[in-house]
Amino acid sequence: MSAAPTPASAPTTTKDFKHRIHPDWCPGCGDFSVLAALQTALGELNLAPHHVAVVSGIGCSSNLPGYINCYGMHTLHGRPLPVSAGLRLANHEVTVIAVGGDGDGYGIGSAHFLHTARRNINLTYIVMDNQIYGLTTGQTSPTSVKGMKTKSTPFGNVESPIMPVPLAIVAGATYVARGYSAKQKHLVSLIKGAIQHKGFALVDVFSPCVTFNKDNTYVWFNKRIKMLEDLGHDPTDFHAAMERGYQWGDEIPIGLFWKRDDLPSLEESEPILAEGGPLAYREVRVPPAKAEAIRKSLL
Repeated sequence: MSAAPTPASAPTTTKDFKHRIHPDWCPGCGDFSVLAALQTALGELNLAPHHVAVVSGIGCSSNLPGYINCYGMHTLHGRPLPVSAGLRLANHEVTVIAVGGDGDGYGIGSAHFLHTARRNINLTYIVMDNQIYGLTTGQTSPTSVKGMKTKSTPFGNVESPIMPVPLAIVAGATYVARGYSAKQKHLVSLIKGAIQHKGFALVDVFSPCVTFNKDNTYVWFNKRIKMLEDLGHDPTDFHAAMERGYQWGDEIPIGLFWKRDDLPSLEESEPILAEGGPLAYREVRVPPAKAEAIRKSLL
């Protein structure tokens, strides 16, 4: 069984992943750049659109599957990861990419996030993190900083934010990175690395909401963003990855925080999945009469 993404039979480019439907995000939204980076990464990896599936939850960023030319599914709020996991385990010849926002992934979907990471399921999760709920017009999200004033916290947020990078590391993710939508070439490299990685890969992306988040703006980030590659960071150093992941203030690092290749993915650990190729291509072992009885009981 090959854990690597299935290459296309003929060369592909970014254009092969362009969709005829254009995004309706607010002008200046960071999600435009994330979409473009994903399309570029898939093209540069020479993947075929019919070998790629993008699965999302609910939110502004979760509209992304409708804007990219490949298989896609718009699921329930906070549920892209269990759907993505089922898809990947049923057919591990498909490159599966889950996408969503900070509210979708770190709020209602937080339990799925932790358990997908600990199982090390071989898929990529791209979270467009804008520190606010944009679709519902500007309430505090799980990554909103303390003191932030929003519609739901007019006197300032009193809660501490979730720190996605160290959370992913301690949960068991084997590739943990953070990008910034204004650094698109850098983001493309992080997404490519995540897709090529064998195991659960998180790419948390600072994707400013230009309409509702007036604190964490492009100007604000541009003064603070520092690339881990320039800081001499070693992504195999657990303690350094955790320390860098907690950094927030005058200097905020982006890049590859953590990577380990010695932990098998779930599809390699589960004997049923490892022994005979994708379940999607196997014969159903349930006798026809029993299968029909099960079907009728569900109707």
